[in-house]
Amino acid sequence: MSELPDFHSAIVYLINADSARATLAFQRANRSEQYATAFWFNELVAETAEGAVIRQYLLTAGERTRYDMAEFTLRPELGAPATGAEKLAMTSFAEGWIHLGDLGVAVMPDTPLYAYAARKGWSWTTDEITDGVAATEEDIARIGGTPVPAYLLGHPVDAENGAREQALVVGEIVRTDEDGVRWVGTLPQGCVGAPVFIGAGLGENSFKLVCVGVALPGEGHHPIATFDRIRTALLAVAPERRGDAPATAAEPRSTAPKRRWWQRRG
Repeated sequence: MSELPDFHSAIVYLINADSARATLAFQRANRSEQYATAFWFNELVAETAEGAVIRQYLLTAGERTRYDMAEFTLRPELGAPATGAEKLAMTSFAEGWIHLGDLGVAVMPDTPLYAYAARKGWSWTTDEITDGVAATEEDIARIGGTPVPAYLLGHPVDAENGAREQALVVGEIVRTDEDGVRWVGTLPQGCVGAPVFIGAGLGENSFKLVCVGVALPGEGHHPIATFDRIRTALLAVAPERRGDAPATAAEPRSTAPKRRWWQRRG
């Protein structure tokens, strides 16, 4: 009888099983620069008898969105039927993003990307980081000055051919009162804007998967914009939750929740 996986293997399995289709590689079109990763996030608006009502955004590092024309790399598994094109070009790129104050994070409502797919005759088939996985203030407070294992799901740039294959980068994060949460060391080119995960222990042999936040550009240790602050900033983006909806906000819709916890038995 084979041994059950350790926590590291279980965390890697959960990230790949639940979030592999959450990320998109992009860069400045027609130039070998401004490489980054973006990912889908479902903000929880309300819980109803029919299920969760969510608002969906694409999140990334705001610094990587300030140019006019971008190029997303598409993967066949992100569309149904499978997308025939390998690239998605987007003009007026900078105008499509909403910057969340001074967090260094930008969000794009899902509307333009869903409209693009509809025009091309396919539908997005993505995974999303959900509100239940996104870190709370309590999750962030538990991260201290001692490095803890962390996992970044991004799209590094292949030095030989420029390919943007998805990769899970394993490293560590720390939190200090002066600098907040940071990735220990540098990240591969193209991984800025990607989601960063940890496995938060729940006692005994169980843990929960937590998405800490968004990896940002930086010298040396990369800062991470944490989801507790991102949630607060999103309230200003979508004040229709208080009754006055702006045209730029993503439209609420219903979705089924996903389980993202793991327990080792025996």
